[in-house]
Order: sequence, then C-alpha cells, then structure tokens
Amino acid sequence: MSFLGIRMKLFAGLFLATSLLASAGCSMPAHRSAASATLSGDAAHPGSAQGWVRTELYFGLGSAGGQDGVDEAAWRAFLDKEVTPRFPDGLTVVDAYGQWQGVSQPHPERLRSKIVILLYADAPAQRAAVDAIRAAWKAKTGDQSVLRVTQLADVSF
Repeated sequence: MSFLGIRMKLFAGLFLATSLLASAGCSMPAHRSAASATLSGDAAHPGSAQGWVRTELYFGLGSAGGQDGVDEAAWRAFLDKEVTPRFPDGLTVVDAYGQWQGVSQPHPERLRSKIVILLYADAPAQRAAVDAIRAAWKAKTGDQSVLRVTQLADVSF
C-alpha cells in the first residue's frame, strides 16, 4: 500500500473514532429528567418546576461558646410561629457555626447559627413572606440582620 493510502486510512480511522466519541457524549442526559421524578402531580411538589428559587436564611442564635441568645426551645417556637405557617409545604433547617463582624466591632463574633432553606415558586407573595420572617427575627432578637441568599433552582420531586 502506498504512503498516501496508509495516510487516508489513518485519517478515516481517526475521524470515525472522534465522531463516535462526540456522539456518545451527546447522548448522555445532563441531569435527571422530569420523567424520572418519583413524586408528581401535586402543585406543591411538581415532577419538574421552572421559575423556582432556593432561599437560604442565616440566623445567629448567640455566642458559639456561651449560653446567651436564643435557646433551642425558643428557636423552635419561632420556627413554628413565623416560618412554618408561611412555608407549610416544607423547609430544611441546618445547624451551623458562623461569624459576624458588626461595623463597630473590632473582631468577628463567633455565633451558633441556623440556616433555613426554602424552595418555592418565585412570586411576590413568597418573597414578601421571606422578608416577613426576617423582620420577625430582627424584632424578636434585636439582631441587625438575617442574611438572605436567593438563587434560581432546578427543582424535581
């Protein structure tokens, strides 16, 4: 076989291998589809949802090493009175440790913290409910802030 023939076969083999690899990558789904959801048909827990957001609220409970601030019973009472009625379809609470440095503080304050994670269809009423929770906590504790992080979420139940 001539040099040109060997070169053409090598090129054809490389082209075929590259094409197969490229098409194999295209056939893999990027994420689970709505068809793979285990719970669907419920407005609060759709099989797939667009326009949903994830909001995290960060609450400082008191000094990390101290007994000051809000205890577990008072936290649960706040959760039951202010958060759950506004988001009865579900939420997640995570125990955390955090730091906060106020404007007039020379050093960060180490805090026992709770993070509330909410997933909901983005709507003005839901955002207002989140703001009401934050305002209620600040009124109860005198805290300057409740950190809020909200981002788009790809939700499937």
